[in-house]
Amino acid sequence: MAKKEEIDRLLSGIDFKNLTAEEITGPDGLIKTLIKRVVEQAMNAELTNHLGYEKHQSVFGKNSNSRNGTSPKTVKTEVGDVAIDVPRDRNSSFEPQIVKKHQRRFEGFDDKIISMYARGMTTRDIQGHLMDIYGVEVSPDLISDVTNSIIDDVREWQNRPLDNVYPIVFFDAIVVKGRTEGRVTNKSVYTAIGINMQGKKEVLGLWISEKEGAKFWLGIITELSNRGIKDILIACIDGLKGFPEAINSVFPQTRIQLCIVHMVRNSTKHVSWKERKRICGDLKTIYEAPTEKAGLEALDAFAEKWDSKYPMISKSWRSNWENLNEFYAYPAEIRKAIYTTNAIESLNSSLRKVTQKRSAFSTDDAIYKILYLALNNVSKKWTMPIKNWGVALNQFAIYFGDRVPM
Repeated sequence: MAKKEEIDRLLSGIDFKNLTAEEITGPDGLIKTLIKRVVEQAMNAELTNHLGYEKHQSVFGKNSNSRNGTSPKTVKTEVGDVAIDVPRDRNSSFEPQIVKKHQRRFEGFDDKIISMYARGMTTRDIQGHLMDIYGVEVSPDLISDVTNSIIDDVREWQNRPLDNVYPIVFFDAIVVKGRTEGRVTNKSVYTAIGINMQGKKEVLGLWISEKEGAKFWLGIITELSNRGIKDILIACIDGLKGFPEAINSVFPQTRIQLCIVHMVRNSTKHVSWKERKRICGDLKTIYEAPTEKAGLEALDAFAEKWDSKYPMISKSWRSNWENLNEFYAYPAEIRKAIYTTNAIESLNSSLRKVTQKRSAFSTDDAIYKILYLALNNVSKKWTMPIKNWGVALNQFAIYFGDRVPM
């Protein structure tokens, strides 16, 4: 409140009625002038504190430090470039804090660049946006320097400790193009989404690989174990060879469920978009059937209806049935938690949005940066537990006993 009153007092003498927009927000407008004056006053106050005496105050002694004029400097701000005069001292021992030595961007400016980068804007997009909106010209190197500053955050996040137990963990992947030794290749970026004991979604990590195999999967699972996970009750995976074995080699009691999301996605991959909704509805009768027997009957009905046109769909479900039927062993609350599509589909959609504008990422770090920022944006919305989690947790305690901490 005191700050607001002070600002109101400072502005009370300005005749805003007769000011044009250009005079307020233009290159030499009021806003930039205010920023310049406030920053310069703050730096002069910092110098006074550093020297120990006020400006124009007499100081005795041969070796006393003193003011030594100013140096011009241009800083980039959210309203454009602002020219300021930085005060100096004769001993060159003064280091201002509000705008530090070598600092060319005012606080908040870097956040704007990172925010735009997190939403999938390319370097050229960011350059154009900053010029159009703020009248600030930035170089590709500056944008790269700003976004590279979060790599340490990515590594810290990727190595953070995890909970001891996760009732459910989903493993999923998207494919992006990246450069390796000068050539462009497809790279799979895997995410692990855990449902924690509070029923909330949590991204456990990101992993990039050109070649997937048992060794790669074992590395992921071992890393999760090293970061603190002692048990996973149910792992939902996409059916890749070697993955179930890798999980059970580290977590031998974990039950494996072939992810329903992947099955539905793969089933509709070559289906006409006009028929996709109907087929998804008919597939839903299979995985929402109350028993395994009823599920098989629904699969027979699906085959009878669609095999003449899409015979590979029912064939795929039958060939994968042993890994699909795990959820029939549980009551409705656990089953819904296992095959819920929201956790995976909404995340994948957000990740694809930020990667689709780039023809190829120059390095793996570039992939990690943008996906980490996108994950941060998505996870801000994950404030509530999944539906009916309290009931599901009680069912987990019945089925898994002492493995569920209470």
